[in-house]
Amino acid sequence: MTFLYLLCFVLLVAGTAFLLELTPEGITDDIMRLIAPKQTLRDKVLIAHGKKKSRRMTKELLHIREALEATGKANQFTAACCASILLMIFGCIFAVMIDNYFMIPVAAVAFAMIPFAVARNTISAYDKHLREEMETALSIITTSYIRTDDILGSVNENLTYLKPPIREIFESFVGDAMMISSDMKKALRNLREKVDNAIFQEWCDTLIACQDDRTLKDTLLPIVGKLTDVRIVNNELKTMLGEVQKEYLTMVMLVIGNIPLMYMLNKDWFDTLMFSLPGKAVLAVCGVVILVTFAFMLKFTKPIEYRR
Repeated sequence: MTFLYLLCFVLLVAGTAFLLELTPEGITDDIMRLIAPKQTLRDKVLIAHGKKKSRRMTKELLHIREALEATGKANQFTAACCASILLMIFGCIFAVMIDNYFMIPVAAVAFAMIPFAVARNTISAYDKHLREEMETALSIITTSYIRTDDILGSVNENLTYLKPPIREIFESFVGDAMMISSDMKKALRNLREKVDNAIFQEWCDTLIACQDDRTLKDTLLPIVGKLTDVRIVNNELKTMLGEVQKEYLTMVMLVIGNIPLMYMLNKDWFDTLMFSLPGKAVLAVCGVVILVTFAFMLKFTKPIEYRR
């Protein structure tokens, strides 16, 4: 009977999607409008003055989408959004199948996170590549600018040495400064917004100040040096943080593995845990704790970033 109910539910979902003519692209757009609503001018002003922060989930999803687009894998973001919805439904079905309604929200969130966790892991190499190329680009452009006092010429003469995706960013800056507006400060402010990196933004702010006071150009190289410092520290911490992640995942596997182990050791305990109301509540609490601690683990073991 349970299988029949599940089959009816799946057919109902498929029929609804067919009748509403839902497409993967449409589903992705709806998800982004829900999670990352369009910011008003007031919101942008408050964020710029540090009086309001963008939601972490919004920033993370936008970063994943931009990174996949930059690597030519934009379709994977659409696939991840659709897979997330399907897995969320599967999580709800799984909780119903084990007759634990406390687990419905926990399983739905856990399964829905899987595609984005895989996508986030995929673009970690992209983030590392971006930081390395940014360090190289800022170094050679700064050296040229100190010599010539011409930021546009310095970028132009070094474009051939830059690699994607940094090259496209500076190419758009050159096009903005030469074809759209001769206001160099405005072009630099537009450049500043293209990369969400505190050191890069500080470098752009200093360049804007240099348009009025050229003596400030000597402060550019120490700013670029911060990228090198961050890279060295991250390389030193990589092994240490990797061990922390392994220990955490081991503990999670031990917690989950205790359930089938309990079945083999004492079936009465297993029945109490799986089929009694207090046992079901304990499982739900364990699921919530795992989700929350997993989020904190990712937060505290990610590569460090410079903050002003």
